Amino acid sequence: MSAHGQVIVGLDIGTTKVCAIVGEVDADGITILGVGNVPCKGLKRGIVSNIELTVRAIRDAVDAAQQMAGVKIDTVYAGIAGSHIRAHMSDGVAAIADREVTRADVERVLEGARAIPIDVDRQILHALPREFVVDSQDGILDPIGMSGVRLGVNVNLVTAATTCVQNVVRCAERAGLKVADVVLQPLASAHAVLSEDEKEIGAAVIDIGGGTTDVLLYANGGIAHTSSIPVGGNNVTSDIATGLHTPMGEADRIKRIYGCALGRLVEESEEIEVPGVGTHAPRRVARHVLTDIIEPRVEEIFAVVRRRIEETGLLEQLSSGAVLTGGSVVLDGMTDFAEEILGMPVRIGYPIGVRGMVALVNGPQYATGIGLVKYGAEQLANARDRNAPLHGHPSSSSRTRAIEIIEPKASSSIWNWIRQAW
Repeated sequence: MSAHGQVIVGLDIGTTKVCAIVGEVDADGITILGVGNVPCKGLKRGIVSNIELTVRAIRDAVDAAQQMAGVKIDTVYAGIAGSHIRAHMSDGVAAIADREVTRADVERVLEGARAIPIDVDRQILHALPREFVVDSQDGILDPIGMSGVRLGVNVNLVTAATTCVQNVVRCAERAGLKVADVVLQPLASAHAVLSEDEKEIGAAVIDIGGGTTDVLLYANGGIAHTSSIPVGGNNVTSDIATGLHTPMGEADRIKRIYGCALGRLVEESEEIEVPGVGTHAPRRVARHVLTDIIEPRVEEIFAVVRRRIEETGLLEQLSSGAVLTGGSVVLDGMTDFAEEILGMPVRIGYPIGVRGMVALVNGPQYATGIGLVKYGAEQLANARDRNAPLHGHPSSSSRTRAIEIIEPKASSSIWNWIRQAW
C-alpha cells in the first residue's frame, strides 16, 4: 500500500504474454508506478492450457512490476478473453423505493437483469447497462436522483465458461495473489483508450491479441455488443513460419520487424534475411513475399469483424469509427487496411488518462493492463459512493437495510399503489 493513495494492479494474462501494471490512485488520478511484461506459453486462444507455465509467467511479471514500483503486490484485477465468452441482451425492472432513484435501486434492478437461467457450466462476468428507463422515459445513462415509480434497465450480459474463469483465478492464487475481480479484456481495453465523446457517438474497440480478436461496440453511450473471434496474431506468425520455412520464433521476430499488412506499401526491391530451419542456411527473400503471406490473414480478420458488426445492425451508429488495440496491431499499414475493409475511420488505441511512467506503457499492447487498473479504480470509487451519505441522508447500504425492515409492514399498500401507477 502506498502512503499517498490506493495501489491497484492490472494483470493481463494473454496468449503470448503476461503483463502486470501497478497504478496508484489518488484524488489527482492514476499514476503508473511499475510494469512487468514477460512471454507466456501457457495459454491457447486466450484459455489456460498449461497451469505451470502460466503461473511461472504471472510470478515473473508480478515480481518485475513490484520491484519497479517498490510495493508489495497481493491483489490484482485479472483480464480474461477467449472464444468461450458469450453475450446477449437482458432486461430488468424494479420498483423505485422512495420515488427517487438511489444506488440501491440501480443495484437491485441490475440484479434483476442478471437473474436469468444460464447453463450450469457458465457464469456471469458482467451486466453492462446499455440504457435505463424511468417510468416511460428511456435512453437514460445515469438514473440516480431522478424521480419515478419504476426503474428498468437494458443490459449486455456477458458470460464465460466457469472452468476458464476458475483456471485464471487458480493460476493467480498459485502465484500468491488474490483476484479482486475477473474482467473482460476488451472492456478493460475500452476503459484505457476511448474518450467519453467516442463512447457517446459510437465506437468499436477491436483488440487483436495473440490468440483471439475481441470486439466491443459502444452505441449511444452504452455497451451494445461484445464478441470474440478465435483468430489473432499467432495465426499470422504461423502463416509466416509455414510460408517462409522458418522457426516460429524467427517468424515472430520477422513479423514484428519487417511485417506489413498492405503489400502496396512495400518497395519491390526490398529484401529481408530469413533464417532456415535446423541446419539450413539463411536466405534472402523479397519483403513483398512476406506481405503476400500477412495480407490475406489480416484481411480475413477484419472481414470477420465487419461481418460481426453488420450482424448487430450497429454499423451506422459507430460514428467515431474503430480503435485498434493489442500487440498485433502495430504492423505497418494496419490502420489503412482496416479502414478499407471496415469502411470507417480507424486509429491505433494508445492508453490515455494516466501519468507517471507513461513512456513504458505507451503502446496498444498495454491497453488491457492500463484498463484493468482504471476498472479497479472505478470499482473502488463506486464502493466509496455506496458507503457515502447522500445529501445528508444515511448511506445507501444503511438505507437498503432500512428498506428491508420497513417494506414488509407496508408492502400491501405500496405494491397496490405501484400497480395502479403502472
